[in-house]
Amino acid sequence: MTDHTALDSHEPTVVRKLSRVVWILVAARAVNRIGAFTLPFLGVVLTVEFGASLAQTGLILAVFGAATIPSRLLGGRLADRLGRRRTIVLGLTGCAVAQLWIALSPVLWSAVLASILLGLAFEIYEPPSQATIADVTEPADRPAAYGLLGAAMAAAGVLAGLLAAAVSHVDLRWLFVADAITCLACAVLVAVALPADVRREQPQEARAAVWRDRRLLLLLLSGTVFATLYMQLVVGIPLTLLEQGLPESSTGIILAVSAVTLILAQRLLRVQRLDDFRSIAIGYGLLAVGLVVTAFAHSLAVFLVATVLWSLGELFLLTRYLTQASGLAPEHARGRYLAVFGLSWGIATTVAPLTATQLLERTGPEGLWLASAATAAVLASLQPWFRRRLTPVAR
Repeated sequence: MTDHTALDSHEPTVVRKLSRVVWILVAARAVNRIGAFTLPFLGVVLTVEFGASLAQTGLILAVFGAATIPSRLLGGRLADRLGRRRTIVLGLTGCAVAQLWIALSPVLWSAVLASILLGLAFEIYEPPSQATIADVTEPADRPAAYGLLGAAMAAAGVLAGLLAAAVSHVDLRWLFVADAITCLACAVLVAVALPADVRREQPQEARAAVWRDRRLLLLLLSGTVFATLYMQLVVGIPLTLLEQGLPESSTGIILAVSAVTLILAQRLLRVQRLDDFRSIAIGYGLLAVGLVVTAFAHSLAVFLVATVLWSLGELFLLTRYLTQASGLAPEHARGRYLAVFGLSWGIATTVAPLTATQLLERTGPEGLWLASAATAAVLASLQPWFRRRLTPVAR
């Protein structure tokens, strides 16, 4: 368990003391994030530009989500075998190629193939990015390092929304061109600025050992539930706003408020003082309250109050799952451990659109968000149980 006393004196300067490698990676990912606004528009492009039906679009997006699962596993394996830097560059370049292919596709079938390629490349750079941060930081500093990455991504997300609004008025395909350019810019920065890859010895049993680690699988289960709740917000909030008769622009306002909340809270709240399990419990509590408010919201003002609450919950949750996963991993298999844990997002990206739309259709916004709030509350109450099973190796 983390020494709180040491953290209290250490915390004000910990961000400034982080490795140069962390700052370079954060800058590179922020550049990439500024252009990473295409995913919410992929369904619109398939429908508007290529004439796909709603059923076809839903199927294509589900296939895209499923393709991100092997993408994450490939990224983890390459990170440990090929090297962190090479794998990040490979993944970003693959994303750029796929997005340019979508932008240049003349017919639907070509765009579908490009979308599948995008899914297969989409998560490759995540495990090596997360493993690189763990490689160059002490366990006690990892919440600050991952928190810095999250804050930078949130800040870049605000710019991404503004850029998306500007470019989308010209031609939706230009969104994919812009994202491809930022992917390549990020790849160049990583290739030039990050240190050379270090060869790591790979025990023959390392790959199987990852799947035999019951603590990792337990963390994967918990992380998948969280990721599904998160993705239900991504999918369900725009649909809920429409259900309540609010304008489509409300979604952009909510996304901006969420990003600003994460940025300000990262500066004002001393989240690092808490150990992982206490932070996660508080995060789920805030998330549950925010979801309850969302369930009964009918005006934009109330939705914004809910947004602040569940965004604060995300702040307490996101970095801690990464620190727990990296703490479980031996150095030679860190990329694969983070890749297996990251499967939670691929599963959630596939499942959440189905659960969110089905609950909305059958129970309305109240049913969707109250069920989500109940799930968050249960996970908050289970943190002492998780502590007993993960504490021996958690940081």
